[in-house]
Amino acid sequence: MSASPGSAPGALTTPIVLAYSGGLDTSFLVPWIAEVHRRPVITVTVDTGGIDAEAARTLAERARALGAVAHHQVDARADYFEQVLRFLIMGNVRRGQLYPLCVGAERVMQAQTIARMARALESDTVAHGCTAAGNDQVRFEVALRTLAPDLAVLAPVRDRAFKRVEELDYLKSRGLPVPPAGAAYSVNRGLWGVTIGGQETLTSGGSIPEDAWLLTRDAFTRPRPPARHVLGFVQGRPATLDGRAASPVEIIEQLEALAAPFGIGRGIHLGDTIIGTKGRVAFEAPAAEVLLTAHRELEKLVLTGRQQRIKELLASPYGDLVHEGQLLDPVCRDIEALLVSSQERVTGEVRFKLQTGSLFVEGVESPYSLMAASRGVYGEAAGEWSAADALGFSRIVSLPGVFYARAGERAARER
Repeated sequence: MSASPGSAPGALTTPIVLAYSGGLDTSFLVPWIAEVHRRPVITVTVDTGGIDAEAARTLAERARALGAVAHHQVDARADYFEQVLRFLIMGNVRRGQLYPLCVGAERVMQAQTIARMARALESDTVAHGCTAAGNDQVRFEVALRTLAPDLAVLAPVRDRAFKRVEELDYLKSRGLPVPPAGAAYSVNRGLWGVTIGGQETLTSGGSIPEDAWLLTRDAFTRPRPPARHVLGFVQGRPATLDGRAASPVEIIEQLEALAAPFGIGRGIHLGDTIIGTKGRVAFEAPAAEVLLTAHRELEKLVLTGRQQRIKELLASPYGDLVHEGQLLDPVCRDIEALLVSSQERVTGEVRFKLQTGSLFVEGVESPYSLMAASRGVYGEAAGEWSAADALGFSRIVSLPGVFYARAGERAARER
């Protein structure tokens, strides 16, 4: 492979593979790495969602205009679902009871693909555009060092503490293309949603402006009539939408298009970062909001109370491991095995209504309904038990409280 045009004489010919999102940081790195390291740069975009044909074409054109000798886009959406998202759905995973791990969950998948591409392209070095202040640096490097410890890893934005304004000036001074968002907001988009960081999210006091939202912009200023839909699951996997069978990836993309105009899944998450600081990020996750809510309600119909409680105990640490870039830890396989087992009967349909700012589950049905399996009717009629059984049950259930109160009274008399 020859060096990129304009490389200095004698430049090394082994390429550096750059994980390329098309944002400001990675756009800046294409010419900067070529200039400083005197090696050709090959950009690789790992598509884990949110990249249509036009966006893909734009990314490729911009990469080449910035000086990349080649550009590759890898469609990893189906793998992303199978390796990550299906378990987040099975576990109803949210961080801080709010944030559905929109973007961080895909970093291990991206690192895995970058490592594979580096080997295929006979490169010994990969680069990424993560900063020192965020979570992604940890996610990328933990995964890369686990999967490919032989590869050198460059992280110039982090290690040299480049500021976004400096990157912008560098590109402009050389007449190179600048991403449309410029330096104002950092936007990451994937199959599970969008994250947006800006000046407003550096503090805890306010929201980003309406025009900074990507998927749900103007949803609340332009309300639309309610819409009803039916989502079908088979063993915990999304399988149908409004009666039409489709792949999980197709259903996620369709749900995003349906729910985003209603402002579903918009939020701002404040939580603990991997490096120990508090962090804040705006997010839009219309499909994740619908799927997690619908799946949770279907589980309530078909799982026992103990199944739900034990699963919840493991789903939270699983979400933490994914968030922290530890998806490759073998304990994740153990948790995933339980999650898969728990989904054996999570099959059925969920009817929901979309309204501006509101997702309302109207009803759930399943051939494995534990509600339909009982001959009793809650609050109305006894089924497999009699009135005498109910009286005896109440007496037995009350015994721990009776004994506790009795012991307290006895101790008080003896003082």
